[in-house]
Amino acid sequence: MKTVDINSFIKTVPQMGQGLWRVARNQQLQQEYGEQCQYLQRERGRRMAAAAAADAAATDNLNHRRHCQGSTDIYQLLRARKGKEERGFIDLEMLPPELGITILSYLNATDLCLASCVWQELGNDEYLWQGLCKSTWGHCSIYNRRLPSGFSYRRLYMQLDEGSLTFNANPQEGIGYFMSRGILVDHPKELAKFIFYTRTLNWKMLRIYLDERRDVLDELVTLHNFSNQFLPNALREFFRHIHAPEERGEYLETLITKFSHRFCACNPALVREMGLSPDAVYVLCYSLILLSIDLTSPHVKNKMSKREFIRNTRRAAQNISEDFVGHLYDNIYLIGHVAA
Repeated sequence: MKTVDINSFIKTVPQMGQGLWRVARNQQLQQEYGEQCQYLQRERGRRMAAAAAADAAATDNLNHRRHCQGSTDIYQLLRARKGKEERGFIDLEMLPPELGITILSYLNATDLCLASCVWQELGNDEYLWQGLCKSTWGHCSIYNRRLPSGFSYRRLYMQLDEGSLTFNANPQEGIGYFMSRGILVDHPKELAKFIFYTRTLNWKMLRIYLDERRDVLDELVTLHNFSNQFLPNALREFFRHIHAPEERGEYLETLITKFSHRFCACNPALVREMGLSPDAVYVLCYSLILLSIDLTSPHVKNKMSKREFIRNTRRAAQNISEDFVGHLYDNIYLIGHVAA
């Protein structure tokens, strides 16, 4: 019989225990991994079935909408283009005309020319170009005239865009460009309407032009309707169309004077009730501008209080009630600058 060394046996016992523990641990991990694999397979099958059901429902819904409406489903168009090889532009002819016009309205003249090369049929649609012209330049003298045969709104759009760029560089040359193309007539009311309904003109150049053409400025003021508007809100709307100069001077005084007369003309009931007059509105407008600067400027540390504003304003306009002047202060404090 072979003799066993007790010391060697004692040393191998821990190693045997570790080996048995590893075997048991591996069996446990294999069992857990198998359960996880089964769960993942079941979950994958469930999700695939849900996706198939959703696709079937979407297809049924698409067929139903096409049957009821006879139109293209935009969501299906977008969803069908998920592949990397199908990431180009969607053909605008497949979209509703209203959506196509909305998309093209964000393009300038250069981009529209490039787009018309891609979408030739849509780029030659005169109704599209007519909508783009009137949505950007709301009023032009040429709109009210009988158009000659062969007239193109696409060409008109290019001319309007070119004229606007010219105006933003030199106002006189820009207006001259419009007149030479027959787009505008040299009449103060027509020029005022063009400025009032156009948002692509640079406000600095517009201020220079209106300072030179006071007759156009007079007509532009009359286009504003301040009926039933609170004085600070009306002044904000006025300065959104006719920007206030950066420094106080004769032009600012002219603007406030014209605004005061127009505000009183639009609110005769308020004039009688509050005892307002163009001179009183003129004083209130200057007070509102100074208060706006005081409350919004970071350089003014000690802001004017409501009590101080009421006291200072009523010294210049004694007929105005204290409550009305207090509401003026609250409006500037809560909403902000009247000429921002």
